[in-house]
Amino acid sequence: MTLLIFVTIGIIQQRRLFAVVILAGAYSFLMASVMLVLDAVDVALTEASVGAGISTVVLLATLHLTKTIEIHSLRPTAIPLLLSIVVGMLIVWGTLGLPPFGTADSPIHAHVAPRYLSQSIAETGVPNVVTAVLADYRGFDTLGEVTVIFTAGIGVMLLLRGLRRRDEGRSGAEQ
Repeated sequence: MTLLIFVTIGIIQQRRLFAVVILAGAYSFLMASVMLVLDAVDVALTEASVGAGISTVVLLATLHLTKTIEIHSLRPTAIPLLLSIVVGMLIVWGTLGLPPFGTADSPIHAHVAPRYLSQSIAETGVPNVVTAVLADYRGFDTLGEVTVIFTAGIGVMLLLRGLRRRDEGRSGAEQ
């Protein structure tokens, strides 16, 4: 968690886009490690592959293709840093009301999990409880996540396609 704080401060204070992309990839990798420690292996794999892997590669490719000139901002970095600290404190304050991690008498273990384990085969016809939860009980949520990722990919492709067309128009006009 300490490394996450340092990486966040580094991202806020960094002015080079390349360094920001690399730090964001490191942040995603650290978040994947946190999810692994919390026994959310599916979320950890998704964060590692999408956040630390694909996003970093796409952003680095975008920096290479756009050949951007970085303009140094004269704005102070204290306001974003203060805002990050306040939001972090609000998130920690919001979690204080949650039951301790791993306790057997927490609400999710008393109501939701037993119902999924006992009724998932009868209600869904799927013998694997994880598949039943992801594909049936949370089917619309999974569909929404896939739609967001697909839309983001199409947006990146359209942006890069428009950039390529502008470069082709310049080279034709220069000749």
